[in-house]
Amino acid sequence: MERLASFSNDPFDKPPCRGCSSYLTEPYVKCAECGPPPFLLCLQCFTRGFEYKKHQSDHTYEIMTSDFPVLDPNWTAQEEMALLEAVMDCGFGNWQDVANQMCTKSKEECEKHYMKHFINNPLFASTLLNLKQAEEAQHNETAIPFHPADDPPRPTFDSLLSRDMAGYMPARADFVEEFDNYAEWDLRDIDFVEDDSDILHALKIAVVDIYHSRLKERQRRKKIIRDHGLINLRKFQLLERRYPKEVQDLYETMRRFARILGPVEHDKFIESHALEFELRREIRRLQEYRAAGITNFCSARTYDHLKKTRDEERLKRTMLSEVLQYIQDSSACQQWLSRQADIDSGLTPTAPVPSNSGRRSAPPLNLTGLPGTEKLNEKEKELCQMVRLVPGAYLEYKAALVNECNKQGGLRLAQARALIKIDVNKTRKIYDFLIREGYITKA
Repeated sequence: MERLASFSNDPFDKPPCRGCSSYLTEPYVKCAECGPPPFLLCLQCFTRGFEYKKHQSDHTYEIMTSDFPVLDPNWTAQEEMALLEAVMDCGFGNWQDVANQMCTKSKEECEKHYMKHFINNPLFASTLLNLKQAEEAQHNETAIPFHPADDPPRPTFDSLLSRDMAGYMPARADFVEEFDNYAEWDLRDIDFVEDDSDILHALKIAVVDIYHSRLKERQRRKKIIRDHGLINLRKFQLLERRYPKEVQDLYETMRRFARILGPVEHDKFIESHALEFELRREIRRLQEYRAAGITNFCSARTYDHLKKTRDEERLKRTMLSEVLQYIQDSSACQQWLSRQADIDSGLTPTAPVPSNSGRRSAPPLNLTGLPGTEKLNEKEKELCQMVRLVPGAYLEYKAALVNECNKQGGLRLAQARALIKIDVNKTRKIYDFLIREGYITKA
């Protein structure tokens, strides 16, 4: 006969009988030849000789019970488990409550048995000592793992980047203003006293419960921001701009579902739609080939080359509309033509084209006191003054263009415009400056 520890006192935690499907109570029978899973029967089904599929009534069996001593001859295994559960429920030292929950032992017996076998037991002490020594030996032999963290930027207080980050303080991992910032005001005047009526006490408890629910909502929103990387919003927007315009619009529309999906699942959701967009665009391209009567890829390459040439010729024919604004000024027209010639030959144009629109040009931007100015050299400061671009934004655009250039091995102006969506003239000036200074190379 094999004796094993019992299940908990809750009858619904016990496995069901395979014969009558009732919850088993000790003692019960386990077939020694069937399984896994174990084939368990109550005593009534076992005495009737219940058989099911491969199980026969003449199989060897084991009686499962826990009425055997483990640490003390006067304590069964079931009572040992009941004692541990009672101490966990009532707390260490509340021996009267422990005895009341057990119902089979007195207060003195519970305290004496627990202190003797679970606190002052030399066997348990030596086991814990061996585990501690083994853990220390393991830490001495192996290096401490280091997990780098993506620390958000630390902007100065009340700067533009600080406002974009909703006042997030990386050093404290918290915000200057919390969501539902005045939730604590409802608890200012609440004071629990002994002479409160039942209704007043219940009302105060309800107010505290409401406050707890508001705290949970605050933590939920923080978790969404942290998991999805929404603290550094500019970095998040730069990552979004990797996608085509249609996928960016989808990303903006589906952003509200990020609170339901996890960060990985949400990215997979967007990536799947980006793949669908690419497939649809490829299908439209193949349909265009089919409509043009093209049946092989060699002809498709010729078709694409001729289409590109035709589009370039059409663009050159429409350049006259751009020249009209300079037609009254011969020097401005000559500068524009030379600039276009430099662009066509692959050179970097240097002379800006004056405008005869009659408007006064904006004065250079004053960089005094702006965050990030100390990180710029003299030429970069001059660029930011002429383009009227704050140093923080310029540094972010510069980092984005340099990273993209390193990935692609070169960068075209169209790619730069797709990456940083600001005024096209400012983008061109930044692009030309970075190429001239050697930060990026032209593709």
